[in-house]
Amino acid sequence: MKDSINFYYNFNISEVEYWGNTYRFLLNNSYSYFVPLKRTNEELEDIVNISKELKARGLEVHDILLNKFGKIVTNVYNENYILLKPLNDIYEEYDISDIINLNKKLILSPNKSKLYRNSWSRLWSEKIDFFEYQIHELGKDKKIILNSFSYYIGLAENAISYVNSTINNYKPNDNDKICLSHRRINYPNYKLNFLNPISFIFDLEIRDIAEYIKSSFFYGDDALNNLRLALKLNNFSVYSLQLLYARLLYPCYYFDLYEKIINEEESEECLIPVIEKNKEYEKFLKNAYYEISKYASIERVEWLLK
Repeated sequence: MKDSINFYYNFNISEVEYWGNTYRFLLNNSYSYFVPLKRTNEELEDIVNISKELKARGLEVHDILLNKFGKIVTNVYNENYILLKPLNDIYEEYDISDIINLNKKLILSPNKSKLYRNSWSRLWSEKIDFFEYQIHELGKDKKIILNSFSYYIGLAENAISYVNSTINNYKPNDNDKICLSHRRINYPNYKLNFLNPISFIFDLEIRDIAEYIKSSFFYGDDALNNLRLALKLNNFSVYSLQLLYARLLYPCYYFDLYEKIINEEESEECLIPVIEKNKEYEKFLKNAYYEISKYASIERVEWLLK
């Protein structure tokens, strides 16, 4: 990979490190990242335009560098990559208020439509159908997954039902704007990921908020206080509050690890800390329901509230 990067970008780097699912190397005393690209050409065009718009407004976003042929995308070994040059202080953290602030900077418009994501119920249903097929074919020797899988499928089905009920019974209002969001936000929420334009999508504001809160529950911060702050800082409609709760129900924290295990990027043991917290998370979901209910009457999930 080092020779390919040197060729396509006219560099003279001496070492490339495989880091996570990407490659990184030192250039001018800071790291650059050669990142696999999992977006379509149409999506990439919108991403580039969004990056330009953010910078024109004086907002930070990592740079995507062109190769020596003036192209954004570089194909190596039949896989597409982009070269990302991050801003300084890549481990600067962004909290719930920072997330809310960035969300509001860009609203969906026709020239950003390729990045619109809002079919949660359909996407989640397709995912769990695929996971159920996959576990039947590939997971017979994975005891930790087999002993926990049905519980998290059940949670996902609860979330799907909750989304469907919301769409059927509630209507969005003017506050429910489709705004700048991310494919996934984790806790801690570092600048390296948060300002990475390749992660940008457009969705309801509560998407990033819910994902950050869920991740903060499992990886160290006070999830309930993050929820309280998000509710205090926004005037959410009942429609958004319903969907916020639906996303809290959906166990992507389990499925993300499941996919890494199936792809042999992680061992099964990485699931144990998550599984051991399932009763605590049920308690969190119960408390989250009561916190959200202070702002609007949302639908109950009876088994969680007993």
